[in-house]
Amino acid sequence: QVQLVESGGGLAQAGGSLRLSCVDAGRTFSSYGAGWFRHVPGRERLFVAGINRSGDSTGYADSVKGRFTISRDNAKNTVYLQMNSLKPEDTAVYFCAAGKRTYPFPYYHREVNFWGQGTQVTVSS
Repeated sequence: QVQLVESGGGLAQAGGSLRLSCVDAGRTFSSYGAGWFRHVPGRERLFVAGINRSGDSTGYADSVKGRFTISRDNAKNTVYLQMNSLKPEDTAVYFCAAGKRTYPFPYYHREVNFWGQGTQVTVSS
């Protein structure tokens, strides 16, 4: 059973960096494509970045391309999101997701099999 736990959120200044981690306590993460989504109150949870099981294919939302990098270490059952050049509009709760096995990585909510509990990222101007 996949049990996703995010960490690494916090407060950063605009232009700064944070790295989020998502570890699968169930130790089966390598069997799933993975993604990061973010949620702002009053809006829907949106796709940020995704990575396939082997880590050789990634995808990004236009709003984060060139600034965020998703990666994974299957030996550690962990997926990362390196966030650079942060902007105030990146402020959100960030959720890790493990995708259904029919997709390279989850992009739509219906493609998500498991969610983490979320970690808050706040970027000050």
